[in-house]
Amino acid sequence: MAKQPMLKFVKIDRDMPEKRNADTRREDFDEIYAEFAAAKAAEQASRCSQCGVPYCQSHCPLQNNIPDWLRLTATGRLEEAYETSQATNTFPEICGRICPQDRLCEGNCVIEQSGHGTVTIGAVEKYITDTAWDKGWVKPASPLHERGESVGIIGAGPGGLAAADMLRRAGIQVTVYDRYDRAGGLLTYGIPGFKLEKDVVMRRNQLLADGGVTFVQNCNIGEDISFDELRAKHDAVIIATGVYKSRDLEMPGSGAKGIVKAIDFLTVSNKRSFGDTVPEFDSGELNAEGKRVVVIGGGDTAMDCLRTSIREGATSVKCLYRRDKANMPGSQRETQNAEEEGVVFEWLSAPKGFTDADGSVNGVMVQKMRLGQPDATGRQAPEVIEGADYVEEADLVIKALGFEPEDLPTLWGQPDLPVTRWGTIKAKFTTGETDLDGVYAVGDIVRGASLVVWAIKDGRDCADAIVARFNAAAASVAAE
Repeated sequence: MAKQPMLKFVKIDRDMPEKRNADTRREDFDEIYAEFAAAKAAEQASRCSQCGVPYCQSHCPLQNNIPDWLRLTATGRLEEAYETSQATNTFPEICGRICPQDRLCEGNCVIEQSGHGTVTIGAVEKYITDTAWDKGWVKPASPLHERGESVGIIGAGPGGLAAADMLRRAGIQVTVYDRYDRAGGLLTYGIPGFKLEKDVVMRRNQLLADGGVTFVQNCNIGEDISFDELRAKHDAVIIATGVYKSRDLEMPGSGAKGIVKAIDFLTVSNKRSFGDTVPEFDSGELNAEGKRVVVIGGGDTAMDCLRTSIREGATSVKCLYRRDKANMPGSQRETQNAEEEGVVFEWLSAPKGFTDADGSVNGVMVQKMRLGQPDATGRQAPEVIEGADYVEEADLVIKALGFEPEDLPTLWGQPDLPVTRWGTIKAKFTTGETDLDGVYAVGDIVRGASLVVWAIKDGRDCADAIVARFNAAAASVAAE
């Protein structure tokens, strides 16, 4: 009988790839985790219990076949593991790096629930695909037959790019229009290199271009080309713009110099990582060096701003969040990394205004909070503790309060574009179809600010729906 390669969680402890020392990693923007060696990846994959009901898979938005590619990794069949992984995920090496596995696959692992420590699914996923790139197994789209239909995609973020990949593999002509000079959306300009090194995104962009996707960069819809022109030019249009409008704070002193938006701060930092010259950084406007930094917010974007500020040489970095650590929306893993790197968290603290000197911010007026009775969702609502206010000194305040959709019907001159009361586009989650014929929408512009993995799923599902639409139309023509 062959030796059982799996079910080793009772003998082998959970182990992550080695994490670089905090004092070292805070000096650069390189990823903080080392790569698994082949033996270690196989060892950790072998801990999988191969359970009858794989909750890791059911809690993955993409329904990735995780148990199978863990087993293939454990038995050294890496190319098959990669083929299994990429069959359901357009960007597995990216999800392996930035997905909140603690809330999705790993957090629902059966052996985690039994107290043995979850399988390190994300690290193994990253290892599989990085190995595939090294070995030359990752190939651009090469459709058997080219088709005449074309699709225009607005937005080169994960949802738009996932749709582009699937459509090209079906032989459909694809053009992606994006406002930035590089494709990738928040993968490129929103997520710092210590979580997702930029060459990982750029090689995917190049793979799509090699597979026949046409990119039109620095293109603003409504200015450089109208929405009506796009609809006339293509057989279908996918809106995948994401949500980029930052939520704001309207309170005393909020107009002072030195109070900035998270997306502006992160975009400038990421442009610097590409070697670009950025005047806003050089002038000090969006540069944390030598400053007392306060970040307002508790999500993953706030963590990115905090940890970027550390690396830029801030003298102190603090996070204000109105609830406690247990109720923080961001990844607990990211919070831990930030604490290790020197970030100070001021829990149960909310801003009520700002102080300034000669128009430049020099402090945040903070009110202390406590958690009161649960609201309708079961979450405890924060309440102000009277008489506990204080001023937190700050030279740079970064607002990381989340994102909202832009007013696309107005920006694009499309009053008939259906939107919800929140400004997101009304579309079917399963297909991305809107009430405008041939117009689809995917990702955050439909869901609101969400995860990269959900955008990938939406893009793939939408591509499938468009291919089905084109096939049905072709069959109808043939029948006639």
